[in-house]
Amino acid sequence: MTELKTDASIDAMHAAGQVVGRALTAVRQAARVGVSLLELDEVAREVLREAGASSPFLGYRPSFAPTPFPGVICASVNDAIVHGIPNGLRLRDGDLVSIDCGAELDGWVGDSAISFVVGRPRPADLRLVETAERALAAGIDAARVGNRIGDIAHAVGRVCRTAGYGIPAGFGGHGVGRRMHEDPDVPNEGRPGRGLPLRHGMVLAIEPMLIGGGKDAYYEAEDGWTLRTSDGSRAAHAEHTVAVTDAGPRILTAREAG
Repeated sequence: MTELKTDASIDAMHAAGQVVGRALTAVRQAARVGVSLLELDEVAREVLREAGASSPFLGYRPSFAPTPFPGVICASVNDAIVHGIPNGLRLRDGDLVSIDCGAELDGWVGDSAISFVVGRPRPADLRLVETAERALAAGIDAARVGNRIGDIAHAVGRVCRTAGYGIPAGFGGHGVGRRMHEDPDVPNEGRPGRGLPLRHGMVLAIEPMLIGGGKDAYYEAEDGWTLRTSDGSRAAHAEHTVAVTDAGPRILTAREAG
């Protein structure tokens, strides 16, 4: 069942979302050639500690996972699409990095993700990241009272497919609230005018995931968490927590410029 949040609850979720935004900004600033994924995880941990927030990622163990998740960020590099475990891998010049982060503050959760290139970027990687951001923006713009979940899915999928990218089937966005994953599911591809009607008070994580090689195939790595592209091509991931309101979509995890 999809829970409708009160305006006060949405404000509280915005406070959690601001913590996520600060964590992602700090990680992005710290991500340089030679820095390890574990070091980036510690940067995010420190932001959460300073805010008095906890991580909904740390210790999370869904039914498919062989072990609880060990980090406060998902750190996915190059051909990793999502759910990468932060480890001792050190970033190299030109790596494409996707960072997903969540924060729980006063019982409410925020969830967001960014992708970026470390060092000298390949033009193809910049295009992939830019398309992920455009797909996210299109999905957010469709998150309006009177539309349906299918309108969000269609908006995201149209941007991805028009650019020639693949979409990993079965993975997408979700509701957010007291828990990181709530109803409803928010697919990254679908038919407009279909699915659950959008109402004031729904809070959704909209998160395009793009496979650069154009095919939809992926596989689960040996760690039981990381999803990787089957063709070895690079991937990008972008996400915001968004409230559907009568005044239009409200991004709860917006980051300060810089």
